[in-house]
Amino acid sequence: MKVTPKQMEAVLALSGVKRFEHFVKVIVDWREVWGLYQDGWALAEADDGTIVFPLWPAKEYAQVCAANEWSGYEPRSINLSDFMEVLLPKLQLDDILPSVFFTPTSKGVTPSVGDLKLAIEAELQKY
Repeated sequence: MKVTPKQMEAVLALSGVKRFEHFVKVIVDWREVWGLYQDGWALAEADDGTIVFPLWPAKEYAQVCAANEWSGYEPRSINLSDFMEVLLPKLQLDDILPSVFFTPTSKGVTPSVGDLKLAIEAELQKY
């Protein structure tokens, strides 16, 4: 998937909830999720101090967030089945929340692992 600058501008301007909905649709459609990686996956802290794993629906969105504390990190894809069967259970085991769709100016939406999995499974039912 290639995101145009115009698409990026429009999607980044959406509310957190709308970005979450967009994320779920796109990752199911393209069967991949994106994170940032450099000798390990990028992690962040939610406002309450909870450790979160930032996720994006496309390389271009992850790339624009590879700055500041993530400078030097590179976007890396995770296929959807590995995400659902390996990464999400590991996050749950490690008490790390998924953080859907950080932007350069705002933190992502942080659903529980279970809620994210349910949203993805509901979208998968449409295919």
